Amino acid sequence: MNKTIRFFLIALLAVGFLTPDAIAQDVLIRNATVLTVTNGTLEDTDVLITDGIIAEIGTDLRAPRGISEFDASGKFVMPGIIDAHAHIALSSVNESTSPVTAEVSMEDVTNPYSLGIYRASAGGVTVSHIMHGSANIIGGQNETIKHRWGATNPDDIRLEGAPRTIKFALGENPTRVHGRRASGGSGAIVPATRMGVEQVLHSAFENGKRYMEAWNAYNAEAATNPRAIPPVWNERLEVMADILRGEILVHCHSYRADEIVMLTRVLGDYGVDRITFQHANEAFKVAPELAEFGAHASVFADWWSYKFEVYYSTSYNAAILMRNGVLTSINSDSAELNRHLYHEAAKSQRYGDLTDDEALSMITINPAIQLGIQDRVGSIEIGKDGDIAVFDSHPLSIYTIPVLTFVDGVKIFDRENDMDDMRVDINPTAEVGEYEGQITGHDHMHSNEEVADAMSFFESVAKIDFDGHDQHNH
Repeated sequence: MNKTIRFFLIALLAVGFLTPDAIAQDVLIRNATVLTVTNGTLEDTDVLITDGIIAEIGTDLRAPRGISEFDASGKFVMPGIIDAHAHIALSSVNESTSPVTAEVSMEDVTNPYSLGIYRASAGGVTVSHIMHGSANIIGGQNETIKHRWGATNPDDIRLEGAPRTIKFALGENPTRVHGRRASGGSGAIVPATRMGVEQVLHSAFENGKRYMEAWNAYNAEAATNPRAIPPVWNERLEVMADILRGEILVHCHSYRADEIVMLTRVLGDYGVDRITFQHANEAFKVAPELAEFGAHASVFADWWSYKFEVYYSTSYNAAILMRNGVLTSINSDSAELNRHLYHEAAKSQRYGDLTDDEALSMITINPAIQLGIQDRVGSIEIGKDGDIAVFDSHPLSIYTIPVLTFVDGVKIFDRENDMDDMRVDINPTAEVGEYEGQITGHDHMHSNEEVADAMSFFESVAKIDFDGHDQHNH
């Protein structure tokens, strides 16, 4: 089928999926076991959402006239799941042309048509933090999105007012992309080693500090001298200055304990104290140090050994961090894992003997805090957004199945009325959804030849129509 025609057909289907009874942002969920996360478990409880906001929580609530009602007897209601590290809904991941590319932003490449949004919603996920890749020591700025499936404008899926965030990366990825890849040749640039990573960080912050000081001096002079000459504006340095001002939250790809401590020291030198270490497989080794610094961690439940620097890992990582006072979340970094983050939380409960609320907090309120959006989402409380996930049994059970997902009170996913094409049509064109990460895999860097081989294989066995992938390194 012509690609343009397929594009518009799927777009129309997506919009059509929202139209039957999901136009109004009002819904009353009745008789559920409500897992508030922050205020305990409420049995046989109703949750009323009006104008996209949780308006009432209680028993035998009065239904406003004309509101949609759902009987959740025997079912479990929890806050919409938040994925603190994802790459869905993006048409680009890495700007790997320099070790520092703070000026680029995922805002410019956010794709509301990505089927990854719908599939994540089918797993109860309502918010994703979609991130730049890990090719750069200081990469691009990230984007926090709501899973408003059916939106046609990138602005409509952005979480309004969410703090700005930026992606940092330590270890093998930036050294391999830059210094090692071109070792021995004229194209070699720093960093080639972990020592070089630290020095790039120092240089970037020092340049940002001097830029900020120059503008502060200009602004002070301009208050009394209209002929004051401003410094040359530089977008990269402007972002670095905003980090120093505390206006941008740092989220850093990391694995080894030594490099994690190294970054806390660099940040301390420049007064930056808002940091979430992503992946952080060896964070358990330095949990007290992270707690003392006030750092957060967003980790995998049991994902490791895919390259040398992540061999030293443990399924107890999340629990050890939490027991040492480090705010911890579980993330996916995957278009597949983010469809069952509730299972990932359950794994950490299994290995770390966490309570139900502790386990659920790692996929709800904790990532909300790490993204600075805890006043909007992450728990079921009056006044928060109507982002709700409904399960047929306890969400930490291995047997549980998500049945309904609401975003701002709008029903985005309904298992009983799921459109057939959403499950059967697995080969949308690249303009609609690029199967983010499914060929290139997690946190590996593949050559164009390897990607081509993978595409050729999938085309031969599954007749999947891929239009070509950029090299990924997320």
